[in-house]
Amino acid sequence: MHGEMVVPHATTCVALRFADGVVMAGDRRATSGNLISHRGMEKVVQADLHSGVAIAGAAGPAMEMIKLFQLQLEHYEKVEGSALSLEGKANQLSMMVRGNLPAAMQGMVVVPIFAGYDLRRGTGRLFTYDVTGGRYEEHDFVATGSGMLHAGTVIKIGWRDSLDRAAAVALACRGLWEAADADSATGGPDVLRGIYPVVATITHDGWSRLGDAELVTAFDSIASEVRSR
Repeated sequence: MHGEMVVPHATTCVALRFADGVVMAGDRRATSGNLISHRGMEKVVQADLHSGVAIAGAAGPAMEMIKLFQLQLEHYEKVEGSALSLEGKANQLSMMVRGNLPAAMQGMVVVPIFAGYDLRRGTGRLFTYDVTGGRYEEHDFVATGSGMLHAGTVIKIGWRDSLDRAAAVALACRGLWEAADADSATGGPDVLRGIYPVVATITHDGWSRLGDAELVTAFDSIASEVRSR
């Protein structure tokens, strides 16, 4: 560890398709080595009206990348008078991830999930990336970060085609709960501090972040179910 730079890392994020679009969710913890460096980090961020980005990896470069991505989408819309297609936005992010490759080689890896509502196709879509900017469309669900194995397994078992909003939100929350339960780097709902994961839906009507009241209910029902087991 001597002389090594310890960079805060963002942990688990998930996204899944449901009948009306996509749900994105991410815990709020960032870790530096075995220390919790941030308890309230927002890793799931709106990119524009119909899309969002979730990040796992080096927190600083990831937040910079998201800010730049938001600006580029806004600039394109102002100049062209219309929004870039969802495919175009996914490609734009791909170039930004590739641009981060030199930093990634130094350990500053950033791997986003991009999700949105495709107005042209009338459906929600999900994209993942590798460190070189390779872009892959995921058809049903995706998980990234240190708790991805646990969260992804929960969602894989529970996912059905055309889930409704309530079921999709509950499944995303359940995935994060199980990740936090098994992975020390993933933060669960922090009832003491009133910090809950960021959960948002993107539909034809656009981005909508869930309020804490709805999240309290969702996590309370998971907790009581776990207790009854």
